[in-house]
Amino acid sequence: MLARVGEHREIFDAVVVGSGPNGLSAAVALAQGGASVLVLEAADDIGGGTRTAELTLPGFHHDVCSAVHTTGILSPFFRSLPLEEHGLDWIVPRASVAHPLDDQPAVMLWHSLEETCGGLGADANSYRGLIDPFLDNSYRGLIDPFLDNSDGFFADALGPLGWPKHAGMFMRFGLKAMWPATTFANWRFQQSRAKALFAGCAGHSILPLDKMFTAALGLIFSIAGHVEPWPVATGGSRAIPLALGSLLKRLGGQIRTGVQVTSAAELPAARVYLFDTSPDQLASIAKPALPGTYLRRLGRYRYGPGAFKLDWALDGPIPWRDSNCLQASTVHLGGSLEEIAAGEAAMFRGKHPDRPYVLLCQQSQLDPSRAPAGKHTGYAYCHVPGGSTVDMTEAIEDQVERFAPGFKDRILARHTMNTHDFHRYNPNYVGGAITGGIADVFQLFTRPVA
Repeated sequence: MLARVGEHREIFDAVVVGSGPNGLSAAVALAQGGASVLVLEAADDIGGGTRTAELTLPGFHHDVCSAVHTTGILSPFFRSLPLEEHGLDWIVPRASVAHPLDDQPAVMLWHSLEETCGGLGADANSYRGLIDPFLDNSYRGLIDPFLDNSDGFFADALGPLGWPKHAGMFMRFGLKAMWPATTFANWRFQQSRAKALFAGCAGHSILPLDKMFTAALGLIFSIAGHVEPWPVATGGSRAIPLALGSLLKRLGGQIRTGVQVTSAAELPAARVYLFDTSPDQLASIAKPALPGTYLRRLGRYRYGPGAFKLDWALDGPIPWRDSNCLQASTVHLGGSLEEIAAGEAAMFRGKHPDRPYVLLCQQSQLDPSRAPAGKHTGYAYCHVPGGSTVDMTEAIEDQVERFAPGFKDRILARHTMNTHDFHRYNPNYVGGAITGGIADVFQLFTRPVA
C-alpha cells in the first residue's frame, strides 16, 4: 500500500525516513550494494541527534545532542567506510572519563589500563581482571581477552541480535553484564573509587542501577576507554552526518531536507521503506499498511526518562579542583556509587534529585575550533522524568561548582533544553528520551517490538 503512488514518479529501491546516523548508515549500506536510495529529512539539515550550532554566543559551537562518541569510533561499519575522506576526524583524549570525588583525587579512566589501575588502590587487580580475562582466574583459559580481540568483541556487542561470532568471549561478558550495576560493583570492588568509576559508566543506561543488565554499559564503556579513548569529532558532532551524507552522494544516493512526512501517501514510490524514527511516528505514518496487532505493540513501547541539558559559553577552562579532569573528554559528576544510584532511582520514580548525576563533556578542551581563542564551551545534562519541565540549571551548576570551585564565575552565557525542547528539536525524543526508549531487560533486545 505504501508504494501505491503515481507511476510518473521515479521509483527508488529504498526510501529512508530520517537522517540520523542510523538512517544515513542504512542508506550508505544500500547504496554500496547498488540500490537507488533517497533519504528524507524534516529539518533543514541532516543529522538527527548529531548536529552542532551556536547556541549561546557567536563563535561558540555547541553539540546540540550527542557530543562524545564512545562507540562511534569503534563501530565496525564506520571503520569500513572512508569517512575521513569526507571530513570526519576523530580527536581522542588521554582519558575518557574523570570522576571527581569530594575528599580525594578524581578517579580517571585513562587509555592505559595500567595507568587506570594505578589510581584504584586495592581494587587494581580486580579491575585489571575485569578488563583482561587472562588476568581473571575465575575464567582463565575459557575465552579470549577483550583487549586482545577488541574488534571481535565490539562486532558482537554492536551488531544485530544473534549468535555471537566469538561465543566464549561474549559468554564471559554476558555473565557479568546481566547483573545490576550496584550488585556487580559491590561484589567486584572493595573500595569507593572503583565503585564510583563503574557507577558513572553504568549511569549512561538512564536506568536505576539496581536493575538487571545495567552492568552491561559499565563494562562496555570501560572496555571501550582502553581500546579507543572516548572521542569528539573535529568541528562538532555534525561532522558525522556530513561525512555520511557526502559518501552517500558519491555513491549515487539522494538527500532531501525540509521534507516532513506525515502519511504514507506523501512517500515517493519505492520498493522498500526504512524508518529512522520513533515507534509512534512509524505507527502514525504507516498506519494503513501495518497490522492492527503490530500497531498496538508499537503503542505499548516505553520511552522512559528524558534529559535536561545546559550549554555554556565560558571565559576559560573549568577550574576543576583536580586538574587531571581537564584531560578527559567526559566528566561524571555524582560522587559515590551510592549517591549516583540513589539519584537515578529517584529520577526513575518521577523525582528531581537536588544532587543529580551529571554528565559533562569538554569538547573545546580537545578541539579549539569550538570556541574563540582563550574561551571554552561547556556541555552538561542530567536525567529527568519523561516530560519534565523542571528547570535543573541550579542543580547542575551546583554539582559542577562542588568539584570545580569558581566555575559559575566563568559563565558568559547559557542555553537550556528541557524534555519538551528536546522533543521539538527531534520528534524521535518522545518525552525528552534522548536514547529513544528504555533499554531494560524487556526492551534491550526487542526494540521496538519482539
